[in-house]
Amino acid sequence: MNANPILLQKKYSRVIELFAKKAGFTLNEALDFFYHSLLYQLMRDGVSDMHCMSDEYLADDLWMEYSQKNK
Repeated sequence: MNANPILLQKKYSRVIELFAKKAGFTLNEALDFFYHSLLYQLMRDGVSDMHCMSDEYLADDLWMEYSQKNK
């Protein structure tokens, strides 16, 4: 299922903002990581309806992805 592109962009911005707060990043740093992440690819491609998950869940998932990449 594909989400409305405008609503998806708003979802991205909320997730990026939450991720930035969790990670202690600037919005630019969080934005850069997000757009190079697996989570972004899954959301963009409509895999498993990831865009239907809560913002908090997606920000936590992004944090886990960041933690695994930076061990």
